[in-house]
Amino acid sequence: MASSAAAAAATVMLGGKGSALSPAAVYAFSLGLAAPGIDPSAHKSLSTRAPSPQETPARLAAALAALAPAESRAAAAVLLNKLVLTSSDSASARGDAAAFDVPASGDGLCAKDEADVAADIKVLVFGSKLVGAAGGVPAAATFAKVPALNGIFRQAVRALHVLVRIELNAPVKLGKRDAGETGEGKEEALVVLATQLARAVQALSKLSIARARLCAESIADAELREKLTGGVSVDDLKGMLDNVLIDSDAVSVLKGVYNHLLKFRDFLAWEAAVAMAVIEADSSIEKPQAAVENEAASVTEKPLAGGDKAKGDKKSKKKKTLGKGTSAVLMLLRDHVTNGSTVAAMNSASVAEWATSLSLLFDPKCPGLESLVEKVKEIVESNEVRRLPKIPKGTRDFGKEQMAIRERAFSIITSVFKMHGATALDTPVFELRETLMGKYGEDSKLIYDLADQGGELCSLRYDLTVPFARYVAMNSISALKRYQIAKVYRRDNPSKGRYREFYQCDFDIAGVYEPMEPDFEVIKVLTELLNQLDIGTYEIKLNHRKLLDGMLEICGVPPQKFRTVCSSIDKLDKQTFEQVKKELVDEKGISNETADEIGNLVKTRGPPLEVLMELRKEGSKFMNNVGSVAALNELEILFKALDKANAISKITFDLSLARGLDYYTGVIYEAVFKGAAQVGSIAAGGRYDNLVGMFSGKQIPAVGVSLGIERVFAIMEQQEKERNEKIRPTETEVLVSILGKDLTLAAELVSELWNAGIKAEFKLTTRVANHIKYALQSSIPWMVLVGESELQKGTVKLKDVEANQEEEVDRKDFVRELKKRLSKS
Repeated sequence: MASSAAAAAATVMLGGKGSALSPAAVYAFSLGLAAPGIDPSAHKSLSTRAPSPQETPARLAAALAALAPAESRAAAAVLLNKLVLTSSDSASARGDAAAFDVPASGDGLCAKDEADVAADIKVLVFGSKLVGAAGGVPAAATFAKVPALNGIFRQAVRALHVLVRIELNAPVKLGKRDAGETGEGKEEALVVLATQLARAVQALSKLSIARARLCAESIADAELREKLTGGVSVDDLKGMLDNVLIDSDAVSVLKGVYNHLLKFRDFLAWEAAVAMAVIEADSSIEKPQAAVENEAASVTEKPLAGGDKAKGDKKSKKKKTLGKGTSAVLMLLRDHVTNGSTVAAMNSASVAEWATSLSLLFDPKCPGLESLVEKVKEIVESNEVRRLPKIPKGTRDFGKEQMAIRERAFSIITSVFKMHGATALDTPVFELRETLMGKYGEDSKLIYDLADQGGELCSLRYDLTVPFARYVAMNSISALKRYQIAKVYRRDNPSKGRYREFYQCDFDIAGVYEPMEPDFEVIKVLTELLNQLDIGTYEIKLNHRKLLDGMLEICGVPPQKFRTVCSSIDKLDKQTFEQVKKELVDEKGISNETADEIGNLVKTRGPPLEVLMELRKEGSKFMNNVGSVAALNELEILFKALDKANAISKITFDLSLARGLDYYTGVIYEAVFKGAAQVGSIAAGGRYDNLVGMFSGKQIPAVGVSLGIERVFAIMEQQEKERNEKIRPTETEVLVSILGKDLTLAAELVSELWNAGIKAEFKLTTRVANHIKYALQSSIPWMVLVGESELQKGTVKLKDVEANQEEEVDRKDFVRELKKRLSKS
């Protein structure tokens, strides 16, 4: 029997470049379906780490001891991943700007709102000499929570805002139904989002109180400190959240959330008032002043008689400064609560008055709030040096080393395509929306639609296959063998090796040929690509769409559900059959018996010719199905051709392969990397006989394959890292080093090299060490050194950088001599 036996537990690698632990992997760990492994580079880092001085918190130890076996396995995997990800030089939390160093990335592994909050705070405190002044672990913990909790608050506000805006502009569904039923669950959805906002507000309120107390504790006056510390209490929150969550009446819930917001406004106002009082009372802090006040201050700070300054002046000027952003906000708040007058001696009554005034300022009805918001927005968006730009989620930049690897990969891929006689094609990055719709099944939701500019409705291309079919149909082409390397766009959830913008490398053959003729060549091209890219062990899973349809027909699936069931089967490489079965039964309306029969058949996989014999043996259900018989006959031709071409060893006949795209009609295949790096599918394709006809009405059969270069690149990048090989970002062969600033001489010498077809750069500096350092960093093998001595003698020095050997040659012969040396290397 060709059905696979129960496989050993899969290994999920932790650590390494771009690794990401998924909830599905943790679930697999808990059930024993997968085992964690540590990436070699991460293992090396762990082995050189000093032991942590920290002890396991008692609360964590108690929680771990109470876990069930499955929970323990999951927890162990999570903790191991945290250990692997923790950098060796990670320091303990500090009450400084480090708390707001929240990285933003495009791979979906960072909280965007959290990163945005952190970036905004860094803008406000930029230039401050007070950051970290509170010090200590409590202070650090208090401020370290700000990005995460405020980020969740932003998410809750945005989600509620979107739903409310939709409902405000949605028409009422009129009909015979009761008016109370027309909401169709919208009221419950509104309550869910409102309670999420209430939880976020509750957390922010507690954090505001903690920050206010932290500020008050720095006041020297014990009586004032005690009054300010006890000015607000977390007890005021008790019961409020329970009332919001327990009450099932939507109006009462929304009122409760509104009261939460009012309370939060008071807490925030009290915190601001206390912070302002602390700043006013601290003589070591430089107070922000208006321009007129600054001029007046500069007039009064004059030298004493005789030209000498007071001895204490120099020291007194070294005051701690606030951040540029916080200074501007403080001036607005202070002007509001004092009406521009001088601040008198601070006391608890003054702080209480300030808090009341600020609470009124934070009321949306107050005109001053708009000015405050605009000022904060202006500061945040001014984007001085401290706020770094970000890239969109699901995208990435390629530096010079990455580009060197990618260009090498593209060169190999292009050479394989051309070796098979393919011609290049380029198509627009966006297509008419109608061109793309109805071609991708359930994946159509991932298409990026462009905003309507009052013209044609367009979308970014999802792949290169549909544009190719459109091109063939539009130009009435009957036969074409083409390749295309270009970017495509998918509104997918980013993960390791999965981006929203990425390159595809496609090879397709369109036209009428003998059975399996183009299919064989496309699969042969795929094996050559993966072999020449030298990425390691891989497997090409292969199936036939007609055989898949025959299998579903045998199992009793209605024909109208074939495509949607295929979409579920296609998830078997990422989910267990039990998860897929649940989707088939609960969402697709398939019976338990039918789902179980599908489950038994999709387990069939193994060497192509062996599985083919198994499926064609006497008594096989497939031999009684017309579509299955036709598919098996085609596969016999294909497998024998691949066998003769020495390519069948990489192929696995796998009945679980479904390929969810609607346009496939025949052979389908998918290449999967079998090494340690978990990147999923690296190439896929199949036959699509009807796609061109969807555009022109004339059927032009076609078959093709698409290589996901981003995932292949991730493997190649990891291999370079493991081999510890230096990547040369340039192909420079010679560095012309002028020991001086004579650009004319450099231009003359380097132009001779360029005219001779030698890849060369030039550098002007008097220090020889700088020339050699640049050559070593860029891995440039040869240098031409010219200084005063060489100029006088009419010579140049040729330096073999790696061997560290020099030779002096005549100036007129240096190009010929370099060519001779380069030809030997």
